[in-house]
Amino acid sequence: MHRFTEDTADLGRAILKYAAERLSLDPVPLDFSRTVEELDAVAGEAISADGIGGQAALRLFEDELALACLSIDHPRYLSFIPCAPTREAAMFDLVVGASSIYAGSWLEGAGAVYAENQALRWIADLAGLPEGAGGGFVQGGTIGNLSALVAARATARANAARTRDDARPFRVAATAGSHSSIASACEVMDAELMPVPLDDQLRLTGDALREVLLREGPETFFAVVATAGTTNLGVIDDLESVAAVCKEFGIWFHVDGAYGGAGLAAPSVRDRYKGVEQCDSFIVDPHKWLFAPFDCCALLYREPSLARAAHTQHASYLDVLNETPDWNPTDYSIGLTRRARGLPFWFSLVANGTDAYTAAIEQTLEVARFAAAQINERPYVELVREPDLSVVAFRRVGWTPRDYQQWSDGLLQRQEAFVVPSSHAGETIARFAIVNPNTTTDDIAAILDSMA
Repeated sequence: MHRFTEDTADLGRAILKYAAERLSLDPVPLDFSRTVEELDAVAGEAISADGIGGQAALRLFEDELALACLSIDHPRYLSFIPCAPTREAAMFDLVVGASSIYAGSWLEGAGAVYAENQALRWIADLAGLPEGAGGGFVQGGTIGNLSALVAARATARANAARTRDDARPFRVAATAGSHSSIASACEVMDAELMPVPLDDQLRLTGDALREVLLREGPETFFAVVATAGTTNLGVIDDLESVAAVCKEFGIWFHVDGAYGGAGLAAPSVRDRYKGVEQCDSFIVDPHKWLFAPFDCCALLYREPSLARAAHTQHASYLDVLNETPDWNPTDYSIGLTRRARGLPFWFSLVANGTDAYTAAIEQTLEVARFAAAQINERPYVELVREPDLSVVAFRRVGWTPRDYQQWSDGLLQRQEAFVVPSSHAGETIARFAIVNPNTTTDDIAAILDSMA
């Protein structure tokens, strides 16, 4: 099983052929989901004592299982937050898998860690973070947010211990617009999530935050979470005023830019992020709007030493790592074992250049502006709010939740698009999440036409 034979070589060629053909597909098929019963019928006995061989296993995946997975990179996949990796990033993911790199420590993966840190530095520069900022790539925004909040709590409690303050901070302040992972992180940490009211633009603001902190006691909070592009509506919080209040009370300021942080690379919207440069921690998912494959979240700290104090694991078998000044990515997040998940993103940045990233992001923003303009022109649809970024939320006048679901199901059944309903303030709505540069204005117009 671990020897390289002629069968292995043949399988390698077949897998490379499959990968090349998948990457060359234009258009990409949208495909369908399938039921458990349908998949049981074709693959229920796939795992056996003797095995079926690599070629047969590949055919099973190619002919059956792959077709039961929606193509997230389809230009009309506009639900949730899609993933549209560059060809270079997707291809290099094969290299990462074949290279057997452990990228948790400098000792074992110096070249990979060095390259990942270059990509992190580019993001840190976009956010205006200082030269000493750093962190690592983690699985996704959920682990990124959790890791940042763990570092925030450890820092707050260490500060309280130094000042002999009996307070033990246990609260996180955020709005209802924050990502679901913030509530999940608080559950995991046994922390209390304290909601802050939104303003009339659905943003977290410094004034509302200050009221909550003063009412509840600022000493009970160890972090404030602001969002740079909410998942549902694409809202950017008033980062500058929130940063000022966090500085006033000495509370960790975390910015969740998992989706929207990529907009920092776009000059047309860059001014909307004013204040992000003051954050203590920041995340952005390159697998969303920075065209990397799943799974890849960039986690950055203003002062990485604070995260290292919170996250470094200690054991006799780790002494050789912990007794050096080397940059070990596992010191900055939850988890010890890690693949070099930032390398495909780095490779694509190096191959394509950062100007190409700016152009691609601006292209999606142009399509989003077209969508908003089309919705304003059509009498049967209305914007929920003017988009800040590339998420466009809107309603179909007169539709019930059932109407939305039937429309969505029909789009997928006809292989026209994947646009699932969402909701806002108790109302069922539709939304476009436009992060694929291959999504065109014609795609948007065709989907809106289907609602007439």
